[in-house]
Amino acid sequence: MFDLNHPFYKPLWIRIAIVALCLGWATLELVQDNPGWAMVFGALGLYCIYALFLNFRPRDE
Repeated sequence: MFDLNHPFYKPLWIRIAIVALCLGWATLELVQDNPGWAMVFGALGLYCIYALFLNFRPRDE
């Protein structure tokens, strides 16, 4: 599916930006009273936290 251990994700600011974008979008959807989309983007943000911070092992190319 996606190679989240690609060297593109090695800089910390990129990983933080991706997670912030997902969780920020979830917050926006929640504020606009769209709980379905808020759950989708919230789950995506939580998965990104797991994949890009907790389970991140970058490979060198």
